[in-house]
Order: sequence, then C-alpha cells, then structure tokens
Amino acid sequence: MNRTVIVYLVSLAAFLGPFTQTIYTPILPEVAKDFGTSSFLVNLTISIFTLCLALMQMVYGPLTDTKGRRNVILFGIFLYTLASLGCFFSKSIYVLLVFRALQAIGIAAGSVVAATVIGDLFEGKARGKAMGTFQMMVSLGPVVGPIVGGFLGGRFNFHAVFLVLVFVGVLIFIGNLAFLKETKPETSSSQRFQLRNFLTILKDRTGSSIILLGFIQYYAMYNFLVFLPGILSERYGLSAEQKGLVFLTMSCMIVIGSFVGGRIQGRFEDRNVIVVTSYLNVAAIFLFLLVSHISIPLLIASIMLFGLFLGTSLPVQTTLLTQVFQTNRSTAIGVYNFFRYMGMAFGPMVGSLLLAIGGYYIVYGFVDAAFLGCAFVLTIRVLGANKKLGAY
Repeated sequence: MNRTVIVYLVSLAAFLGPFTQTIYTPILPEVAKDFGTSSFLVNLTISIFTLCLALMQMVYGPLTDTKGRRNVILFGIFLYTLASLGCFFSKSIYVLLVFRALQAIGIAAGSVVAATVIGDLFEGKARGKAMGTFQMMVSLGPVVGPIVGGFLGGRFNFHAVFLVLVFVGVLIFIGNLAFLKETKPETSSSQRFQLRNFLTILKDRTGSSIILLGFIQYYAMYNFLVFLPGILSERYGLSAEQKGLVFLTMSCMIVIGSFVGGRIQGRFEDRNVIVVTSYLNVAAIFLFLLVSHISIPLLIASIMLFGLFLGTSLPVQTTLLTQVFQTNRSTAIGVYNFFRYMGMAFGPMVGSLLLAIGGYYIVYGFVDAAFLGCAFVLTIRVLGANKKLGAY
C-alpha cells in the first residue's frame, strides 16, 4: 500500500465536501430561474447541505472507530455519487433538496476518515506533512468549487455541475476501492459507542481547546465570506469579478498556510504553533479593522495574513487530535468537524445581528474579541497541559 497515494485518495474524498458545498454558488440565480422557484429555497440547498455535513460528523466519527475506515468511506462516496446523480435528474427544487441532503450525508464521511487514516498510517514529522496535504486539499474545495461551477454554468445548463460530481465521485470511489486497505489498528476500540465518548473528548483540556479554536476560526472565516462583499461594494464599488479575485487571495493563502503548517511540524512544538498562530490571527483581524477603509491593497494584505495564519494552524490541530486520542481518533475528528461547521453557521447569523446594531466595525470587532478570548484559553489550557506532560 503506497501511503502517499492513500493520502491523496482519502484527501480527495474530504475535498469533495467543501467543493460540492460551493460549486454552484455562482449560478444560484440560474437555478432559481430554471426551477421557477424562490431564492430562499435555492439558498436552502446550500444550508441543508451544510447542516447535514455537520450533523453526520457526529455519526461517522464513532462509526469509523468501531466499524473501520475502509467500509465507511466507500459507503459514503457511493451514497454521494448516487445522490449526485439524483441531483442531475431532479425536476423540482424539492427533489433537489432531498438529494442535496443525501449528498452531504454521504460525503461527510470523507473528512473524518481521511484524518483518521493519516493518523493510523503516519507518526511524527511524516504525520504532520500528511496532515498538511490533507488540509491543503480540503482548503482547495471552497476555492476551486465556485470557479468550476461558474465555468460549467456559463457554458452548459446548471445540471452539468452535478454530472461532473457524479464523474468525480465514481473516480474517487474506484481509487479508494482499489488501493485503500483497512488501517484500523487491532488494538483500537471495537466496543459499542456510548454518548460518554463525546464527553471524554470535550472534557479533555487539549481536545476541548482545539475544538473551540476550530469553531472560532470558521466563525471568523465565514464572517469574511459573508460580509466582506458588502464592504468591497459599498466602499470601493468593486464588480462581482473583482470581489471574487479579492476572495481568491485569502483562499490561496489558506492553501499555502496549510502546506506550511504540515511542513513545520516536528521543527516546532505543535501546541506552540497553535497558540502563536491564534494570536497572529487576532493581529490580522485587528489590522483589517484599521486599514479596511483606507485602501484595497491594505485590505487585501490583512485578509491574506488572516488566511496564511489560519491555514498554518489547521494541519497542526488535526495532528494533535490524532496524537491525543489514540483509540478514538475518528470520534475526536468528528466532534472537531461538527463544531467547525457550527462556526460556519453561527458566523453569518450572529454577524447579521451585529451588523444591524453597529455596522462592520462591530461585526469584526466582535470577531477579534472572540478570537482573542480563544487565544487566551489556548495559552492557559493547551500550554498548561503541555507543561504537565513535560513534568512526568
């Protein structure tokens, strides 16, 4: 079993989640027009996908720990491919909603199993490097999705998007079927899952701190995704294409940061990297608050720094989780992913309330204060846990 090939195969399955989530966002008006329905129902196809993606993390985590990695991911990709075919043949918005939910239920297995397999196969620096590749692939999903969706939607009917997803799903299924062997250690738990397994992870100092960080990071990132277009339109009058390019700079830096984060593991203490990058993210958001109204280049520089430091932290987080939770890695990754997706959901909701109260400064000021509070928690709990481990 070529471990490098396995890393890319399972990472591609994880990539499909955010890729599918965002692939047809540029052509949502065309979807509404084709079905003759409201923007609300079309936007719901995105929301229901995200909700199911989040909830299924809590299902696939324990399932992967008890039943194994290979069968779970193959089932997930197979269901995803069938659901994508259903999306392609959908003739009404309500049928599309059902199959979008099934898409998410299937592909939610990707990120859980991918991180777990990497934790099974690698140790030390090699694990960090592989996690960097995994997080880089996941980060590429929301970057590549809208680009591919816009290209296909501009040249074909929007249904072509789902046909491409079927084709990609089949290829990834065949690849994992042919090359992925079961990696679940024989010493790993095969006992029946109990709810207290979740509590064990949430009570752990390191585990709960990393979960909190994942929530705050994605809360902050989705505040940028949702509210930055308003700033770019109102203050600078940018076109849709120009706003897309601004977002592309941040997304590319997340990808680069994920690559860097995977490569620096082993050279620096993982817990220190997580804490330092958290404070650097706080500084980047504060810089955004200071310069976002001054000029476009300064605004872009600030969000690029935010993306870089966020990306650098991501592979370190999953590496540390797989190290701390040896016998229930998948459950830990599942809980971590669930709260990250909750951060995606809460970001726009809370941000909209704050925007109505006091505008963009309140929105991003709250984000920065929340991130700073998280950084303090990490300093106390994660570094504190590290000192205790060193004392033994």
